[in-house]
Amino acid sequence: MRHLLLAICAALILAVPGVSAQDEGDAEEQRRVRRLGDVIGSGGDEFSIGFEDLEIPQEPVEEIPEVSLPDPAQDARLQTLLRARAFVPDDPDTLAALDDLADELSGDIAALIDAGNLDEAQRLAGVVAIIDDSRPVLGQLESAVSHRSAVAGALGAAQVALDEGRLTSPEGDNAAELFARALELDPDNADAASGLEATHQAIIARAVETAEALDFEQAEALLASAESVHDAPEAVDAALEQIRQVRAGHVSDLDQEVLASIDAENYDDAESTLNELIALGHDSSRIEYLKGALEDARLYGQFEPGQTFSDALSLSGDGPDMIVIPAGSFEMGSPDRERDRSSNEGPQRRVTFERGFALSVTEVSVGQFARFIQATGYRTDADISGGTQVYNLESGRMEERRGVNWRRDYIGEEATADLPVIHVSWRDAKAYAQWLSEETGRNYRLPSEAEFEYALRAGSTTMYWWGDKSPPENDTENITGDRDVSPSGARWNVAFRRYSDGHWGPAPVGSLRPNPFGLYDMGGNVMEWVEDCWHDSYVQAPTDGSAWVNPGCSRHVVRGASWSSTPAMSRSAFRISSNESNTDTRVGFRVARDL
Repeated sequence: MRHLLLAICAALILAVPGVSAQDEGDAEEQRRVRRLGDVIGSGGDEFSIGFEDLEIPQEPVEEIPEVSLPDPAQDARLQTLLRARAFVPDDPDTLAALDDLADELSGDIAALIDAGNLDEAQRLAGVVAIIDDSRPVLGQLESAVSHRSAVAGALGAAQVALDEGRLTSPEGDNAAELFARALELDPDNADAASGLEATHQAIIARAVETAEALDFEQAEALLASAESVHDAPEAVDAALEQIRQVRAGHVSDLDQEVLASIDAENYDDAESTLNELIALGHDSSRIEYLKGALEDARLYGQFEPGQTFSDALSLSGDGPDMIVIPAGSFEMGSPDRERDRSSNEGPQRRVTFERGFALSVTEVSVGQFARFIQATGYRTDADISGGTQVYNLESGRMEERRGVNWRRDYIGEEATADLPVIHVSWRDAKAYAQWLSEETGRNYRLPSEAEFEYALRAGSTTMYWWGDKSPPENDTENITGDRDVSPSGARWNVAFRRYSDGHWGPAPVGSLRPNPFGLYDMGGNVMEWVEDCWHDSYVQAPTDGSAWVNPGCSRHVVRGASWSSTPAMSRSAFRISSNESNTDTRVGFRVARDL
């Protein structure tokens, strides 16, 4: 308080007419005020405090801002406090008094903003900024001024765009967007509302003119844009009727043009014409038919979903029988609630196949693999290592045995040509697929893990492709059944209840029932190599059905079930991994082909 009084005293003396600071300096080197009442008045409850030797500065420390307030009382306080602050800048009482004044002015500014009197608000804001330029109301005022300017700018630009015929384009600089922007900024703005209505009428007129020039797609687009600009359905309906009358005779020719383009394999032309028919509102059932014909031609080339075929080999004969798998999507992996689920089967994700592909109807057989060996002289990993695992009928266990390779069955005896080839590694399977590609001129490969599960499930979402329990028929899949009996009289300890497929060990390929996609042994007989590297979850896995491959990986995924798979291991989502050079009596493969 002492500093505030000192500052006010100095400010008042400085303000006395005819007395300058220099005159006071000449009269007395340092002025001392013995009694505060000599300067301020005769005293009172608030100012009846006396100070000994109160020193008054001769010059202000800071420049006094030249500002004023429209309210005389507020302005008097402002001038006194600004002068006081100029003499003693850091006096807390002066600063507190200024802060109180800024509070009042901030409230006045807020009221002026609400009333839309931004010019007067800006005058007060200039004073508040001198006192405290961090006041939130200053930002609010700046936003309000900016908002007013934005509304005015949008309206002006919108009117220019309307006058120049820029109704819906270019983007960001057309009448529809600019009037809408002004209305969004100021919902009660009558000029913006009437501008949108005028733009709507202009768009409709242009749409009719465009239709008369047979540019129906553009006309339809213009009408669609008119509906989004202003709600006047009667005007749009009237314009639509005019356009329908013009385009009715044009539709039939376009319909036939689509079919002619498909027959000529001019798919892009067919799609362009089909899009025009859609825009013209052609019959929906006919549109679906044409779309289906075009989609099938693009997805499957010369094939159709579910069609079987085989490619000729250059040496003679044909490759494996292949079946066309339809394009589509599915949830890959197992849900958290599924019984016997492993964490590597998730998280579930949606995988979409934009194009169809083909898979061999059965697992590659011993006879088919033999043709590859005879043609190339290829040595498998089992040939190189000198042996592999076989199943011991007496002990019921897997054991290493020398001299066993792809020519042998699951117990190490000579395999018949119709059995699935086993004792082959991932590298062996890749080599066979590469040979098929060279022989046929088509792209054969191992299926991706996503392709395998998609084809295995065949549209199902249950634990197995046939449901959630034991197979309904005994010839469903070659898996463990509690009624199966081995040649030595053994039975499975963990198996499907009340089920027997009649086989202990791999069955000849295609011996049991196909799944709904027409594929045999996808969920049994032997497990199968796929292209993908092993990952212990599906986090960041591809969603387009492609193989998830990391350069240099040595472990790859094995999918499907085998003749010895328990119910838990027979689930559609079950997956394991193995080294690319490993071989096993329970693992074979099938091939995929791009269409």
